[in-house]
Amino acid sequence: MQLDRILQSQGFGSRKECRGLVRHGFVVIGGEVQEDPFADLDPTGLEIEVDGETWAYHEVAYVMLHKPTGYEVSHKPIHHPSVFSLLPSPLRARGVQAVGRLDEDTTGMLILTEDGQLIHQLSSPKRAIPKIYQVTLKHPANDELVAALLAGVQLHDEPEPVVAAGCEIVGECALRLTITGGKYHQVKRMIAAAGNRVEALHRNAIGRLELPADLAPGEWRWLTPADLAALRCEAD
Repeated sequence: MQLDRILQSQGFGSRKECRGLVRHGFVVIGGEVQEDPFADLDPTGLEIEVDGETWAYHEVAYVMLHKPTGYEVSHKPIHHPSVFSLLPSPLRARGVQAVGRLDEDTTGMLILTEDGQLIHQLSSPKRAIPKIYQVTLKHPANDELVAALLAGVQLHDEPEPVVAAGCEIVGECALRLTITGGKYHQVKRMIAAAGNRVEALHRNAIGRLELPADLAPGEWRWLTPADLAALRCEAD
């Protein structure tokens, strides 16, 4: 693949802009400044330094972001900054989209990709992919609350009770709650219907993929092949 096409595919601009990056000496591969934007290269495993920053070639972008509070999961936010502003410009230019949404005040795992098929598979209610949350409650948790959530609570405008896939008390005012849907404000509404209130909400996992302890709020990383395998196992 020609170098200008590789750079374009990774979000560094139009082919014309990418040729300009090369001709002005901003592109380094293997320690050597590249001079030919039309050089034919094998992109597999390729690492490219662009304007002093090293990027590994990814045919399709799959990333995990630890969403902090105070950000909207939208490219056109209304009241708060966009969560996409936490990503570097090449990833934003590639047009990655979030798999589902988290409320402005909800933290935790967010998967972003340009793979529309995977987004659809992970978001489809028919696949019932579990999402695991740490829920901080206003009032102490008790067995009655857990039983109500596991039996199903009635939400406004929902024809059938909404049932938690899993629920356990993990602290005086804390639950580990698993849901398989993605309805609007679902966890908050479920907790309210069961007679308590959510004070803080954090998504720990999607399916078998957990948020790494060393990924700080606001940080992102590429998904590994093992990460993708875990997600695809849930999606298939």
